Amino acid sequence: MQEALDALESYKKKDPAKVVVRFKAVGNAPIMRQNLYKITASNRFQAVIQFLRKELGWKAGDPLFTYINLAFAPAPDDTVANLYKSFATEGHLIVNYSTTAAWG
Repeated sequence: MQEALDALESYKKKDPAKVVVRFKAVGNAPIMRQNLYKITASNRFQAVIQFLRKELGWKAGDPLFTYINLAFAPAPDDTVANLYKSFATEGHLIVNYSTTAAWG
């Protein structure tokens, strides 16, 4: 029983590890002045989307489509750590963003 409680406690703790995320504009999306950011690995991808909206100055209703490695749109509840482990390229998690649906 104690092992299960210890495992649960370690799962609840925030992972201080950071992941380097590189944002790349696709199509007519505005290009960011800075495109490399360190984001906490335990964050959900939804936090990355919210961060990107804030950086671009977009409102909640403005269309924003995000993709990993020009291939697929991750689920908002995927963790940044899982996406990084599976799809990192040269030490970065590449997040493409667009104002229109581009892939997937």
